[in-house]
Amino acid sequence: MLRRKLVAAAGAGTLALSLAACGSGNETAPSGDSSAQGGKTVTFRLWDEQAAEAYEAALPKFTEETGVNVKVEVIPWSDYWNSLRNDIAAGDAPDVFWTNSNNYSDYADAGKLLNIDEAIPTSERDSWLDTAVEQFTWKDTLWGVPAMTDPGIAVFYNKDLTDKAGISESDLESLAWDPDAPTDSLRQTAAKMTLDSAGRTPTDPDFDPNTTVQFGYNAALDTQAIYLDFLGSNGASYQTPEGLIDFDSPQGVQAFQYIVDLINKEHVAPSAADTNDNGDFSRDQFLQGKMGLFQSGAYNLANILEGADFEWGIAPLPAGPAGAISVVNSIVACGRVDSSNPEGQLELLKWISGPEGGTALGATGVGLPANTAVQDTWQKFWEEKNVDVAPMIEVLNNGSIDAPFGPKIQGAMEAYQKVLKEVFLGRVPVAEGVAQAQADANKVIEGK
Repeated sequence: MLRRKLVAAAGAGTLALSLAACGSGNETAPSGDSSAQGGKTVTFRLWDEQAAEAYEAALPKFTEETGVNVKVEVIPWSDYWNSLRNDIAAGDAPDVFWTNSNNYSDYADAGKLLNIDEAIPTSERDSWLDTAVEQFTWKDTLWGVPAMTDPGIAVFYNKDLTDKAGISESDLESLAWDPDAPTDSLRQTAAKMTLDSAGRTPTDPDFDPNTTVQFGYNAALDTQAIYLDFLGSNGASYQTPEGLIDFDSPQGVQAFQYIVDLINKEHVAPSAADTNDNGDFSRDQFLQGKMGLFQSGAYNLANILEGADFEWGIAPLPAGPAGAISVVNSIVACGRVDSSNPEGQLELLKWISGPEGGTALGATGVGLPANTAVQDTWQKFWEEKNVDVAPMIEVLNNGSIDAPFGPKIQGAMEAYQKVLKEVFLGRVPVAEGVAQAQADANKVIEGK
């Protein structure tokens, strides 16, 4: 059975619903008339412009039913965390704000977040996504209400290029990789779609990697789309339950070695010199028709729907020795602990995590709701666009690897990525670099 449908961007219009970091720093007007509501306004901050627009369209009904106005603030991703950190320290944080798993535990430890276990009884959480609740439970306490979740990682493919390379739909359905084997279907398939300026593939002895004009795959130092999934699919871990970095294991080194070899040995992916500091490079290559397979998530669906002028589809995540194991990542809405309008704040938190707030995101295609009762709204939206997102949903049946979490994880990631950038450039041996990267990261986490 086919697990993807084809879409031509010519029919996409101006749709732009990406969950990628976006926003312009706008503050939208409160829903309803705040002067008529006796000052019952709460502020809600997030980083995604399209999510803000979806919420704004749905909030007037919330205001009508509760009498609570909501002032939505959009801060761009590039400024979001510094702004939030400074505002929390100054006591000027919004009443409600989005956060990811990289940042919330520091605020929880500092006593700045509303304790959700005390604020919302379990009887009102029947449809909350379990993995989101687990991800944002720190020291046995839940610190945010589930708002949105990413489905699993999958592989976007350019049908024009796969057809030219003689790659069938069944080939794409069964992509797999094995670091112990001399080759595998992922390497072979990517090689068929990698061309130098003379039209030669990497299997040709005269192939010139310095003149590559078309890449087969997007191996790179990409946390969510690439290396977390390779770690999980090879049976490796990323962190210990206590939050220490834990990828320096035989399986972890194997996974990193495989990714680095795709770049520097197999020559089927762009140079790390192009991708280390440009997370959009591979996506842009795919949109320009210069890449056959682009492993990514739902956060790039709208970018591809709008930007690709070729037929494309979605194939399952390639399976490793431990299966096809995708990262799972969610976003929650946290409450400021000392809100001046705690009643309105609580009403908004319940709405965001409820079916109404979830439908606001799902029915517009902005994101998969973290309320399981209305997750079908997101899939139906994309079905109407003739896009079959089933591979992104079905991969989660295989199990998952957790996204980064814990105090100081942001600093730890910055520390280890400095080393891993050199590894991906081929300047530091993989085993040596992975060991150093883990050591540097854990020094940050342990405060050494």
